[in-house]
Amino acid sequence: MAQEKYHAVGKRKRAVARVWMQPGSGVITINKKPADDYLTTEADRILIRQPLEVTESAGKYDIIVNVTGGGVSGQAGAIRHGISRALVEINSDFRLPLKKAAMLTRDSRAKERKKYGLRGARARYQYSKR
Repeated sequence: MAQEKYHAVGKRKRAVARVWMQPGSGVITINKKPADDYLTTEADRILIRQPLEVTESAGKYDIIVNVTGGGVSGQAGAIRHGISRALVEINSDFRLPLKKAAMLTRDSRAKERKKYGLRGARARYQYSKR
């Protein structure tokens, strides 16, 4: 029988992360690259490991991530969301600590669309009396 693989999808802004977790040594691979090579800032590396630290399961699962869309920071948020959802699928007891840490909540903030007649989403053209 093959090892169990757990799958979840995380989202943040325009980024979508598809996460697969299986019991292993704690290796995190993002788009076929090691996580430390893919994520350039230390803040993003810490962000994706938060759900594992909250549930005390760091080093217990190999994580494979396929992430598309958005920027690197948005992708890190999407990965964090996906890992959190996968952990709940693995063990439903993880739901309460992850929910208290607000890691299961989809951050719905996104870029506001540009409106017609305006320069941006809310920015107007400069008014001149003459």
